Amino acid sequence: MTCTGCNPTWRLRAWGALAGGAALMALWLLWLLESVPASAPAPQSTVTILIWHWPFTNRPPELPGDTCTHYGMASCRLSSNRSLLASADAVVFHHRELQTLQSRLPLDQRPQGQPWVWASLESPSNSRGLHHFRGIFNWVLSYRRDSDIFVPYGRLEPYSGPTPPLPAKSKMAAWVVSNFQERQQRARLYRQLAPHLQVDVFGRASGRPLCANCLLPTVARYRFYLSFENSQHRDYITEKFWRNALAAGAVPVVLGPPRATYEAFVPPDAFVHVDDFSSARELAVFLVSMNESRYQRFFAWRDRLRVRLLGDWRERFCTICARYPYLPRGQVYEDLESWFRA
Repeated sequence: MTCTGCNPTWRLRAWGALAGGAALMALWLLWLLESVPASAPAPQSTVTILIWHWPFTNRPPELPGDTCTHYGMASCRLSSNRSLLASADAVVFHHRELQTLQSRLPLDQRPQGQPWVWASLESPSNSRGLHHFRGIFNWVLSYRRDSDIFVPYGRLEPYSGPTPPLPAKSKMAAWVVSNFQERQQRARLYRQLAPHLQVDVFGRASGRPLCANCLLPTVARYRFYLSFENSQHRDYITEKFWRNALAAGAVPVVLGPPRATYEAFVPPDAFVHVDDFSSARELAVFLVSMNESRYQRFFAWRDRLRVRLLGDWRERFCTICARYPYLPRGQVYEDLESWFRA
C-alpha cells in the first residue's frame, strides 16, 4: 500500500495550500479591520414630536413607538399626549384648530427654548387669524417649498416596473368641486369654458357627490380633468392635481401657480396650463381638437415615474424628525402672516 502522506511532493503542495489559505484569510481579516470605523458613531437619541391637536379630529390615531419607521424614519416618536409638553423636542400646532378656537396655545406653560411648529396645508385665502401669532413659531410645516418642513400633497417617484395601462377614455372633461363660489377665479373660468367644452361636474356643489372609492374610477373615463385650485398662491398645488388627475389617469388642466411651479414637480408635457391660452375658448378648442398622438404624449412620464400621494398626517409629522438636525435653532417668525401671504 502506498503512503500518500509520506510523499514529499504531496507534503509540499499541502503546506503551500495551507500557507496560501492563511494568506488569504489574513488579507480578508485586514480588509474587515480597515473597513470598520475607528469609533462607531453614538446612536441617535429619539426625537419626540408632540402634536397638540390632531388635524381635523378630536380623536388622534394610535401612535405606537414604531410609527415613523413605517415611513423610513428611525429614532422618531410621535405623541398626542399633552403631558409631554415639558419634555417634547418640538410641539406642532395645526392652524385650523387654532383658527376655530378648538385649540389654544399653552403659552404660559411653554418650556424655555422649545421649538414650536406651525402646520397648515391650506392656502392663505383660507387661513384666518395669522396676525395673532407674531413671534411665537420657530418652524413652519406646509406645502410651500421654502418651508422649514416641506410637505407637498404628492410627488412623482422613479418607477422601473411595467408601464400601467392607460384607462379607456369615453368622455371629454370632468370637474369635482364641493365649494363653488362665484367670486373664485375657478368659478369664473368654468363659466367661460362651459359653452365651448363639455364638462361633467361632480361633487357636493353640483348635487352629484362621489364616494371616496368612486372618484378615481369615474375620472379615469375622461380625457381631461379640471385641476382648478380654490385660490391661487405660491406653490399651492393640491390633491386636485396629484390624485384627481394624475393618479386617475387624466390629463390635468391646471389653474393655480405659474407654469414654472408645476414644472418644478412634473415634466412640462404632463399637464395643460390655462395661462398658455389667451381665452377660455382658445383653451377649449385646443382640448377638443387634439389628436390621439398628441394626447398620448401627455402620459410619457408614466414609462419611468409614478404618482406618490402624501396624504397621511403621520408621515407629514414624521418628516419633522428627518429635518430636525438641520432646522435653524433660535429662529422665530416675527410676522407669520406676511411670510405666508408673500
